[in-house]
Amino acid sequence: MNTAEKYILLAEDDLVVAELVQHAFATQDSSARIVHVRDGVETLDYLYSRARFEHRPPGSPAVVLLDVKMPRLDGLEVLRQVKSDERLKSTPIVMLTSSQDERDVRESYQLGANAYVVKPVEFRRFSQVLHEIEEFWLHVNNPPPVDNLVAASHPPAP
Repeated sequence: MNTAEKYILLAEDDLVVAELVQHAFATQDSSARIVHVRDGVETLDYLYSRARFEHRPPGSPAVVLLDVKMPRLDGLEVLRQVKSDERLKSTPIVMLTSSQDERDVRESYQLGANAYVVKPVEFRRFSQVLHEIEEFWLHVNNPPPVDNLVAASHPPAP
């Protein structure tokens, strides 16, 4: 997968934060394409190409930026489901959250998160953190190819 095909899946229920993430990437002249979903259910629907994402382009994100606290299905449950699925477990997941709760950090790593990043409050630092995430996950990291999930059987919706 070349850099032009790579994209980031942003799972964030706060529209202001989602806009900040997109703005931060835009101000860096980033080549990153961002796909935004608003909660845990939409995150799984996107990854499994179901519901309104049934006809999305094939392929998997280079990285999922996953908030911990989301409606309908929280980020920890999304992480649990993704990392327990053989077809998805190699998908890199960075917990990008405001939660500094030690239990959330510990559980995230126990469930298989690749990184846990607390959202900096100051925009310049927030932008720098996102730049570092993009550099590694879109340019440095070279994950194994993932089979087309559209053809995969779909687990039941939560």
